[in-house]
Amino acid sequence: MVCIPIQAITKLNKMKIEITEKQLEGINESLLNEGGIRDINKLADRYSKAEIYFHQDLDGVVSALGMKEYLEKYGIEVIGSHVIQYGDKEFSVKKPDASGDVMPVLVDFAHGKPIFKIHTDHHDSQAGVEDDTSTQFRSARSNVETISQTISPSDIFSNEDIMMINAVDSADYAKHDIEPQDVMNLIKDFQKGEQPYEKKWMLGLLTNKLLLSYKNKPGFLEYLVMNSTPSLLNIYQHITSYAKEKGFATPEDMAKNQEGYIKSQKQSKNLTLDGNIIVQYGGGALFKPGSYDRYTPFKLHPEADFLVIAWPMGLVQASCNPFKKERALKGVNLGDIAQEVLTKIEPQLKEHQIPISVIKRIGETKAEEQSIGFKTSDLFALYKDDLKNMPSQDSQYYDMTVGIIDTPWTNLTEKQKTVLDNITVSAWDVIQANSGGHKCITNISGLNLFSRTTRKPEGKYKKKVGSAPTRYVEFVKWIQKELVSTIKEKIGQ
Repeated sequence: MVCIPIQAITKLNKMKIEITEKQLEGINESLLNEGGIRDINKLADRYSKAEIYFHQDLDGVVSALGMKEYLEKYGIEVIGSHVIQYGDKEFSVKKPDASGDVMPVLVDFAHGKPIFKIHTDHHDSQAGVEDDTSTQFRSARSNVETISQTISPSDIFSNEDIMMINAVDSADYAKHDIEPQDVMNLIKDFQKGEQPYEKKWMLGLLTNKLLLSYKNKPGFLEYLVMNSTPSLLNIYQHITSYAKEKGFATPEDMAKNQEGYIKSQKQSKNLTLDGNIIVQYGGGALFKPGSYDRYTPFKLHPEADFLVIAWPMGLVQASCNPFKKERALKGVNLGDIAQEVLTKIEPQLKEHQIPISVIKRIGETKAEEQSIGFKTSDLFALYKDDLKNMPSQDSQYYDMTVGIIDTPWTNLTEKQKTVLDNITVSAWDVIQANSGGHKCITNISGLNLFSRTTRKPEGKYKKKVGSAPTRYVEFVKWIQKELVSTIKEKIGQ
């Protein structure tokens, strides 16, 4: 047996500790340099500042917060944030300028733009993403989950916060034994003075409820991103303090508004039960803070398995009851059903042509001089292979046409608008590009463009009271009816 002096053992152990610490330091530095965003170090050398564009919901806010934390690890100061939303709001947001020292970043949004240098998202598909954009697309229950636990070398949000955010964003309530009243009675609980951080799920649900109640207040969501830290509790604290400071609706007001909304929906002829399917047209009175709740139909009809709601703006959505443990009832796939319904009229939809002038005009309804606007990049991202009468790149008219498309609608002459009248895309391709979903929730969108074969006449237009429904409204209701009918058939099988 060889005896080693105690002094030698102590020295050896010290050496091991020192080596381990150095190794860990090197590993940590390596992980930081090899983060989940391609070329992040080059971007950090190029840009000293950043502005973040984010979706108008809880996942959008926390994704922006997570990205802000990640960028600041690389010395990139986030100096501003902006809400972006699908529809005409997508093209009305402030136009970023990537030519200076401020980097535009997009999170939790499926439609990319060439101007964004970083783009992260968790939806099934993305459009408009350029090759030189540094991306991280990963199918997940929330985008913040990817940013916090995959992109960042160390977790930004706690696992508990991520679990709550995932449940909210994916409506995975049954898994956690959350019922409609648990979601909808939050304002009452808040009113009673209960502390949400004492109840794990109450914190996440109430934070989301308050955020959605105030989300349309100018500057509110941007304030949360710029002032909160990556923590649901901190976000909740900032929401309550900001709401009090600005004189937003009180918990008492919101509780009263919600009770009134539930009562009105219970009496509404636009919300009925057909077998185990809730059929709803429109959302009723939506504007009082705290009134609208997307889960109200399931509170009124908890036995229902599905909801099929049609919105007058040209959207039909089918969803499973998120409070039932067997969400995917009898193997029914709502995404497949939506495609089956559309396939019934595929020839007619492919024949029906929609002018690009209509798409651009509607897309830029709320656009201003400094807005992003609907550009050629958006047109090509959605419909490049499906356009009719678009000049080829070697045509003498190509650059002129691109210039017209990239010009704000309000600045176009009548002659230029006529050029866009002649470039068309089929209703089938429009609906396919703007729709999507999965097994338990699906959207059929872009239906409002169905009857717009020509541009709206110049000047103000107002539909006469008592006049017949517009063609596209009839189309929306037909889609809804066919979805309900097809779901019932699948259940019967």
